[in-house]
Amino acid sequence: MVIKINQRAKHPVRRRAWQILEAPIGDQPDTGAAEALGPKVPDDSTVNFVLDLSLRIGEVQMSSGAGASDVTATIIALTSALGLPHCEVDVIFTSITVTCHRGTDMAPVTALRVVRSRSLDYSRLNAAEMLVQQITRGNVSAEEAQTQLQEITTAPHPYPRWVATLAWGGLAAFITLLLGGGPDVAAVAFVISAVVDRLGRLLNRFALPFFFQQVVGGLFATLSAMFIVSSDLLTTDKPTLVVAAAVTVLLSGLSTVSAVQDAITGYNVTAAGRTMETVLMTAGLISGVVLALKIAVLLGLERTPLPEVLTSTPQQLPIVVLGGAGAAACFALASYSALRALLVAAVAGAIGAAVYGGLVLAQLDAVSASAIAATLVGFCGGVLARRLKVTPLVVAVSGITPLLPGLSTYRGLYQLGVEPGGNISTLMTAVAVGLALAAGVVLGEYLAQPVRTGLGRLERKLAGPRMAGPLEPAERRLE
Repeated sequence: MVIKINQRAKHPVRRRAWQILEAPIGDQPDTGAAEALGPKVPDDSTVNFVLDLSLRIGEVQMSSGAGASDVTATIIALTSALGLPHCEVDVIFTSITVTCHRGTDMAPVTALRVVRSRSLDYSRLNAAEMLVQQITRGNVSAEEAQTQLQEITTAPHPYPRWVATLAWGGLAAFITLLLGGGPDVAAVAFVISAVVDRLGRLLNRFALPFFFQQVVGGLFATLSAMFIVSSDLLTTDKPTLVVAAAVTVLLSGLSTVSAVQDAITGYNVTAAGRTMETVLMTAGLISGVVLALKIAVLLGLERTPLPEVLTSTPQQLPIVVLGGAGAAACFALASYSALRALLVAAVAGAIGAAVYGGLVLAQLDAVSASAIAATLVGFCGGVLARRLKVTPLVVAVSGITPLLPGLSTYRGLYQLGVEPGGNISTLMTAVAVGLALAAGVVLGEYLAQPVRTGLGRLERKLAGPRMAGPLEPAERRLE
């Protein structure tokens, strides 16, 4: 997401700079004491009010997984639109700081807000971004925006919690279909992932750190699959797909895309924080799965066999596309997205799965196929998401969720924890696939920026000039 700064705040600065640069020597305009003191800003109460509003909106974005560059652009656009043209923003993983400069005669005003909680509620994120657009267009005053933001942040989730649980189970079921499993494997994966979600919900009430929740999730999912295999309840030659689907579900909530985006855009501190969080959560998952494999050896359980590398056929491509669309839609539903976002996410997942499946059929390696598919998902999301009134982050994350390397991760963990001597190459391939997905999404969104700008200019040109109304001065249309 890239929000342009309100041009009204930039035009006077530009005109002033050109006057100074183009004037002959000796004819420089007299910069009096009043101008030397800098721009005139509102009183302290107004400045504090605007900074608080901007910080709270930035907190909603940051807690929902938005990139640091997006949060920075949003806050600068808000402060500029609300009469504070000279503000500096500093975003790190756990806090946001905004400083309003008020010239050389007055001390700057600095406000800070700590981002304490993080949750996947894309309906709240989408509502906050719609509010940002209304503010920057001048349709909502600061006081009205404060009231609407309070309603957004205190509103309950659009769906009951059990709907999200069913969605996580549905995500696992569609992942098994995408990997080549049958309806019986999908049903077992559905039940196990739903139970893992409820178990995590229970542990969250006791404020157990997420690292240990990942350990418990990986342990329960792997042991459950092994008990089912040992009891002969699952008559299939691919029982490990149940574990692979559960691993994919546990990987889906990590902020890999935001971490890579922050690193590429130069927000290294925030990128380091997000990366550390992702590594720690993944380490918890690894610990749980490896611990389950060790327990199975001690108890003498029939271990789930090491899955072979999947080979796709043209006949399986429609099922792969269906699995990708269903998995993306289930992830969006589990993240409390609206109906419109669900449909867009399903299309993004279908596109990503179709491109990935086609490239694998063309004998392209998994890392390259993942990168190309994620780039296309990011490009489509960057171009169309805004026009469909959907947050691009929903499209990007949901679109690549079916492509997460759950099966490769389990293969690597099995080789590392069970086979003699261990082998880390498969696990490193899974890490490479995850990074390729995140980098591809960021590249696709970057490539979409000039296309989106060109389409906007074309629409304005076709619409023709409009007369500025009493609430829409001519300068306000310059966006």
